[in-house]
This record gives sequence, C-alpha cells and structure tokens, in this order.
Amino acid sequence: MDRGGDRKVLAIFGGSFNPPHAAHQMAALYVLETQLVDELVCVPSFRHPFEKQLTPYEDRVEMCRRLVAPLGRASVSTIEEELGGEVSRTFTVLEALAARRPDAKLRLVIGADIVPERDKWWRWADIEALAPPIVLGRRGYLGGTGVELPEVSSTEVRARLAAGKSVEGLVPRSVIQYVEAKGLYRQP
Repeated sequence: MDRGGDRKVLAIFGGSFNPPHAAHQMAALYVLETQLVDELVCVPSFRHPFEKQLTPYEDRVEMCRRLVAPLGRASVSTIEEELGGEVSRTFTVLEALAARRPDAKLRLVIGADIVPERDKWWRWADIEALAPPIVLGRRGYLGGTGVELPEVSSTEVRARLAAGKSVEGLVPRSVIQYVEAKGLYRQP
C-alpha cells in the first residue's frame, strides 16, 4: 500500500486492553480500512499509568493477539515490556517504535475524548509531530474521522464477567474463549 511516500504507514493503537472488546476490534478494522495506513500495531500497556490493577500482561497480550488475528494487517507489540516494564509515556513508546522501524511513518490512534486532555500528555507536540493522530469518535465527542464507535467499556465487560453474566456481542468470541479457559475476571 505504501501511502507514506516510500515509507510504510503504521497506525499505533495503545491501551490497557483489560480486556480488549468489540469496540477495540471495530476501531482497528475501521482504521485499517478507511485510513491511509499499511499496518496497525496494537500496543498493550505493561502497567497502567494511574496504577489501576490490570490482568497479567501476558494474558492481555494474548487477548490482543486474538483481537487482531482476523484483521490481517495487524500485529501486537510488546514494546512496553521490552522498554523495562515501567509506566511508559506515549512519546517514549513512539520513539522506540520509530527507532525499530525507520522504514515506517507512524500515526497514533486515539479517541476523541483524548483531544481535550492533550495538554496533560507529556510532550504532546512531539507526539503529534512523530505520529500525527488519527482521531476516532467517542460518545459525546466527534472524532476527526466523523465516525462514533459503539460505547463498550472494559470496566463494564469486567463487571459482567465477575457477575457471571454474558459478554456476547461485547467481546470477540476468541477473546471470550481465552477469558473462560483462563478463568479471568472472575470474583475470587
């Protein structure tokens, strides 16, 4: 495809993915199919920036692999773990990815709810320069793409799983199968 001149364009899609759900998968597919990108790289956070409890990293990486498997031009990066597993900043992750893929131009996938908070991000201007954002609509916020994705939250999915309720339609089947096989998100 090569829409970045002679460089591939990588869409970087980061998050906790605790667990990844259907809106994450829809966002990834939407970016791959409507934006000028060659690949999408899903980057699960190693630690939550606000110290929220997360399901083990290895499980979230595997669930992300299952999330992107049907999409073809998508992969999962463990760059945050490789950088030492500390709470990482978006700019640091993007810099590391750019160094590993000098053949690529980066784009950062974010929700429109992030735009009003960008002044709180460390080195936001540098992030925009290194990986110009692809802004996706979220409820109450219109994205640059003009599309609003369904309102699904990992918090809601975890609560439903903990209560023994179905998450069918909210989580890709392959992720549900993994969650069930590993007994994730159940109340102790």
